[in-house]
Amino acid sequence: MQSARLAVASGAQAIEINSVLRNTYLLLSGLIGFCAVCTAIAIAARVPYIGFFPYLIGVFGLFWIINRTAHSTWGLFWSFVFVAFIGVAIAPFVAIYLHQNPMIVVQALALTASTFVGLSMYTIVRRTDFSWLGQFITVALVVTLGLVGLSFFVDLSPWSLLIAGFFVFVACALILFQTSRVVLGGERNYVVAAIGIFVGIYILFMNLLSIIGLFSGDE
Repeated sequence: MQSARLAVASGAQAIEINSVLRNTYLLLSGLIGFCAVCTAIAIAARVPYIGFFPYLIGVFGLFWIINRTAHSTWGLFWSFVFVAFIGVAIAPFVAIYLHQNPMIVVQALALTASTFVGLSMYTIVRRTDFSWLGQFITVALVVTLGLVGLSFFVDLSPWSLLIAGFFVFVACALILFQTSRVVLGGERNYVVAAIGIFVGIYILFMNLLSIIGLFSGDE
């Protein structure tokens, strides 16, 4: 009798995990598509660079709101506001690369997509526990804040390739970490999961764009 109850509980948990995983990727696809549309509109409208501090306040403020409202329909609303803000914020940078060489953007998109699919499939199929990456991501956030502060006093442009490479690893770690949490049942809220993976994809794309631009000699 006890083994039967355990089997039913395990089956119910597996169904819930699959439901969260499905909803996560459905929402993620919508967020990516909406972000791309907002970026395209912002580029066409020639929206200027919003500034570092407004960007920082917007990102952390919206991220905080999403986590506060993730268990209600407002979580979905603020998720789309968040990606729209990201799309508008990155538009001036993407426009520069499109003007210089559109293939840089195409290559960055293709490499981002293939990396994301590869990391996701590996985690889902192997069901590997990447929870230990949480410590690395926390340290990376501290390092990021340190680099931001240092950039006000020191020219970090000679180290741009190394810094971009570091953030590519951070982005991959974030995708693995968040996907692993969903697959293993550690994350039951698909809004939080989708936003976490989206942030990883966003960081990955922007830094691959920088790296490809550096190697192409167009930056």
